[in-house]
Amino acid sequence: MSHPQTSFRDSVDRMFTHAASLMDLPQGLEEKIRVCNSTYTVRFGVRMRGGIHTITGYRSVHSEHMEPVKGGIRYAMSVSQDEVEALAALMTYKCALVEVPFGGSKGGLAIDPRAYTEEELERITRRFTYELSRRSLISPSQNVPAPDMGTGEREMAWMADAYKRLHPDDIDARGCVTGKPVSFGGIQGRVEATGRGVQYAIHEFFRHPEAMKTAGLEGGLEGKRIIVQGLGNVGFHAAQFLSDNDGAKIIAVSERDGAVMNPDGLHIGDLREHIRETGGVAGFAGATGYSQNSLGALEMDCDILIPAAIEGVIDASNADRINTRLIVEAANGPITAEADEILRKRGIVIVPDMYANAGGVTVSYFEWVKNLTHIRFGRMERREQEARTNLLVTELERLSADKGLGWTLTKDFKDRYLKGASELELVRSGLDDTMRGAFQSMAEIWYSDDKVEDLRTAAYVVAIRRIAQSYQAMGL
Repeated sequence: MSHPQTSFRDSVDRMFTHAASLMDLPQGLEEKIRVCNSTYTVRFGVRMRGGIHTITGYRSVHSEHMEPVKGGIRYAMSVSQDEVEALAALMTYKCALVEVPFGGSKGGLAIDPRAYTEEELERITRRFTYELSRRSLISPSQNVPAPDMGTGEREMAWMADAYKRLHPDDIDARGCVTGKPVSFGGIQGRVEATGRGVQYAIHEFFRHPEAMKTAGLEGGLEGKRIIVQGLGNVGFHAAQFLSDNDGAKIIAVSERDGAVMNPDGLHIGDLREHIRETGGVAGFAGATGYSQNSLGALEMDCDILIPAAIEGVIDASNADRINTRLIVEAANGPITAEADEILRKRGIVIVPDMYANAGGVTVSYFEWVKNLTHIRFGRMERREQEARTNLLVTELERLSADKGLGWTLTKDFKDRYLKGASELELVRSGLDDTMRGAFQSMAEIWYSDDKVEDLRTAAYVVAIRRIAQSYQAMGL
């Protein structure tokens, strides 16, 4: 049986429209929230390799109900107007869901970064920054890009430096982008943030017995069988934290060149190193099986499936063969609207992308705040916190000696308790709190509203309601 397929943008619109239909919004407000405010297309030339190469780029602004707007820059051949508009819309809803005060934006260049040298990529990135700056599409107060597919700390540092050269009198210039190296105004924990957020999202799901029952899961994460599709930055960190910290077993990982399996669990650190050395998963010594069909791994039996690469990997053609209890969307839009409906009817629970991968934008928010305040988190209070806890421990041990109780606190406890929180620990704490609060907002709707059948719809309802309140406060 053939199924009609929709584009990524149409899938996002369909999911939004379904949720909005369950709400009582003022006339015209649904349309205002749904549509992209603007999309800028740029074609610029870069002199290299003995000639001029024309590069096509985009920057879409979905909603300015909050400013600045926020969203990644991706370098991939798939970058198009439809893609960046869909991603910008998701970013708007994502920020509203996790209560980060940004509107949604997204951008990118239609290039394969692997086809260029580092020097060429720097030229391209700096020229793109110039084009964005000319149109106020990069600025600490208006539009703040971040890393995405094909970009990272290096590209963000180039963009921040290029922006500063164009705006030398802007004291907050480094806040024009997030995801920078720590040595260049970045923040501890940003690289791991999206993967860490996926881990925290799963932790929170497992704290809710009703959600667990709906998914047909029991117990904790220890021993749970997990399949990860895509071992890039997000997939790697999520898999590493879930296996090393929580005792889950990553039984399969799929990449561009195929998939590797081991029912006893793959060693994620070793697999990542193997991919760096060989360019793929084939030949990994720690695997007991290998398949050239990378997407076939999505159909293996597991407890949790984590698609962490690109959009649309689960569609109407394979949704009825997915064999899991819980899908956690670490990537943006990995499930099409048609597949989403099929999976829901089969009773598979989906933790939606706008929540599951919100760790990146949450920690980006922390970095932006750090850049605007010009002080790292913990610098003012860490030593005072240590002194205060040390005072308490000293007094407790003195009282024990005076009363002849003969007890003392262990060295390990004192070392851990007396240590003030570092920036990384504060970032992780803030991220964990954000992920818990957002899930609870979704769960409240999911549990209490009979019209809301799944977490994705609940997430949209929460986000739309908050955006609507912002617009209404503005007088719309």
